[in-house]
Amino acid sequence: MGDKVKLVSQDGEAIEVEKSIISLSGLIKSMLEDSGADEDIPLPNVKSAILKKIIEYCQHAKDSPQNEIEKPLKSASIQDVVTDKWYATFIEVDQEVLFELILAANYLDIKPLLELGCASVAAMMKGKTPDQIRALFHIEKDFTPEEENQIIAENKWAEESF
Repeated sequence: MGDKVKLVSQDGEAIEVEKSIISLSGLIKSMLEDSGADEDIPLPNVKSAILKKIIEYCQHAKDSPQNEIEKPLKSASIQDVVTDKWYATFIEVDQEVLFELILAANYLDIKPLLELGCASVAAMMKGKTPDQIRALFHIEKDFTPEEENQIIAENKWAEESF
């Protein structure tokens, strides 16, 4: 196989990719160092559609590395956070895909992609009230008014830091 490795997704699809591209993944890089590329690498936590997106990301990042994302975010637009607009366009996906990309980036140990995904979520939340965030992410409000007031009182410092 030489300079390529075969990755097998959760749904059984085998995708061949150059080692130099996918070695951005800490997990795959260490697997290659431990056992070489003679065997298929199973990725039971990553669906094939997400794996293809990750390979696309790694391919671009190899030639044009992502800039460090400044924290806290200065803008609610991911376009303003990255210098290479390709990354902003890449991460503009629906929530389900975004969260799967974040989980896969964490599992595969691709820190720049994890950072990009988390920054995208943070940008979505920036400037919104807790009720707006709940609506955005379809989170049920499960605190009683008393519990909510107690949490607000205990975390007053967090609001004051903005």
